[in-house]
Amino acid sequence: MDYRNADGSLAEMCGNGIRVMARYLVDRGHQGAGIFSILTRDGAKYLSADVAGDISVNMGQVEVIDGEITAANNGKVWSGYNLNIGNPHAVVFVDSLDDVGDLKDPPVVRPKEEYPEGVNVEFVQFLENGELAMRVHERGSGETRSCGTGTCAVALAATLKKGMKLPAKWVINPPGGRLVVEIDPHSNATLTGPAVLLKDFDLEPYLG
Repeated sequence: MDYRNADGSLAEMCGNGIRVMARYLVDRGHQGAGIFSILTRDGAKYLSADVAGDISVNMGQVEVIDGEITAANNGKVWSGYNLNIGNPHAVVFVDSLDDVGDLKDPPVVRPKEEYPEGVNVEFVQFLENGELAMRVHERGSGETRSCGTGTCAVALAATLKKGMKLPAKWVINPPGGRLVVEIDPHSNATLTGPAVLLKDFDLEPYLG
C-alpha cells in the first residue's frame, strides 16, 4: 500500500487507510476474511478482517522520543509528547477541544528541527467516562476527521500522562468515529474500528 496525503506528499503509513484497503480487498473478493498482511512503507502490517464489521491492524511499536516539545495554536501554547509510529506525532492534552481553535493551518510545534518533514499534531481531551476525545492536524492534509497512527500515539501518551502501566486499552473518539487502541507491554499498538466502502469510482481518466 502506498498512501498519499491531500497535497500529494507520501506518508509512511495510514492506520485508517490500511483498514479501508483491507475492507475493499475482502468485500471485492481479492482477499479472504481472517488474518493477512499488507506491505507499507513502514513494513508489513498484519490485519484481522471479518466479512462485515470491525477491522483490526497491528500497527507496530509506538516509540517515545525524549525531549520536551510544545505546540501552539489559537494564541495558546501546550507542552506535549513526541512520539513516532513509523511517522511523527506531537500529542498534547487540553482541558477542552474548544480551546484549540481552527486547525486549517498547521500548529507551530517546537523544536522545529525535530520534524524536518513536518509532524501530525493531536489535541486530546480526557472525558468523564474514561474515554478520550481527539482532534488532529495531519501534515499535508490539514485537519482530518480521524488518524489511525495518531490514535495509537494518543493511546500511549495518555497512558504516560496518567502514570499507568502497560498493557493499556483506550477508546478514542475523533470526529470520524469511535476507535479502540490496545497497547501491549512492549508498546506495540493494535487499532480496531469499522471500515465501510461508500462509493466506487474510476481513476483511469485522472492518470493520463
